[in-house]
Amino acid sequence: MIRLLRQLCLVLAALLFAPATLAADRGPVVLAAASLQESLTEAADAWVAKGHPKPVLSFAASSALARQVIAGAPADLFLSADEEWMDAVAKAGLLRRGTRTTLLGNRLVLIAPAASAVRLTPARGFPLARALGSGRLALADPDAVPAGKYAKAALIHLGVWTGVAARVAPAENVRAAMALVERGAAPLGIVYATDAKASRAVRVVGTFPAASHPPIRYPVAVLKASRHKDAAGFRAFLLSKQARAIFARHGFSTP
Repeated sequence: MIRLLRQLCLVLAALLFAPATLAADRGPVVLAAASLQESLTEAADAWVAKGHPKPVLSFAASSALARQVIAGAPADLFLSADEEWMDAVAKAGLLRRGTRTTLLGNRLVLIAPAASAVRLTPARGFPLARALGSGRLALADPDAVPAGKYAKAALIHLGVWTGVAARVAPAENVRAAMALVERGAAPLGIVYATDAKASRAVRVVGTFPAASHPPIRYPVAVLKASRHKDAAGFRAFLLSKQARAIFARHGFSTP
């Protein structure tokens, strides 16, 4: 009986303390723009190789992530694909003072399925609507998601938005937009250059002029509610020469 009681106590102790142990071994929770999947995962692996617990990475549209933070979702760092959604989190008073900085830059490209023969150069008045034929243009949601907002701004600047606005296939994030082109569900799409680089199923038709849309900047910040001991350290690592080299290999520009 005494031995059974001891075993029961050990089981109860394991159940009580296992969550705390797991939490202690877990790296910081990082909410990051969908376009950072491959590059941030590689950077996190490099951080782990230095002896740190692996960060928990959650990827989605910056708009969705910012709303989660504002709604109280527990996390340690936020990496947005634009300044506006980071501004929204800052306005809510949820950033740790002095930790916000620009991490990366990107370019906007027009893509088609890899087997497509379409030729088109993004420029003022270019025949985008005609190139779509009876198909639709895949974009991240142009009313909320950074990649879609940049794309809409570029098309307005180039004078072709009105001709394609009714034919947009909006997606929840930039990777979902690219997936429509990869599957052949859309003949053309607009994504970041880094997204196109990560896929063998699409090809870049052309790059949008940098002046046709607001600068594509990825800010990073530690969240005010974070208590993780590695939050500031991982942020610093992302700004390091080693991490910048990783991001550059994936096609991002670094300040």
